[in-house]
Amino acid sequence: MDFKEFQLSLSKSKPPANLSTYLQSLWYDAKGDWKQAHVLIQDIEGQTAAWIHAYLHRKEGDIGNADYWYRRADRSRPSFEFEKEWEEMVKVLL
Repeated sequence: MDFKEFQLSLSKSKPPANLSTYLQSLWYDAKGDWKQAHVLIQDIEGQTAAWIHAYLHRKEGDIGNADYWYRRADRSRPSFEFEKEWEEMVKVLL
């Protein structure tokens, strides 16, 4: 799957079956379901999950919590818009 196919899958009611949990989380986020995106990622360990977790809390507006998760991901909070970070994450994970 490439980025364009991932974007096209957003027109469906469920994510493609072969997506990793990371990509499922980002898929639900793009569909406007922050809660499901967070549920999927919140108990996964590792820097990739921490990055997604950080992004979700940044988007939620909980900057203190977001910064904690960015540190766990060994990243800095970006100054650019959410959409750009989302796209970067999806492309890295595909």
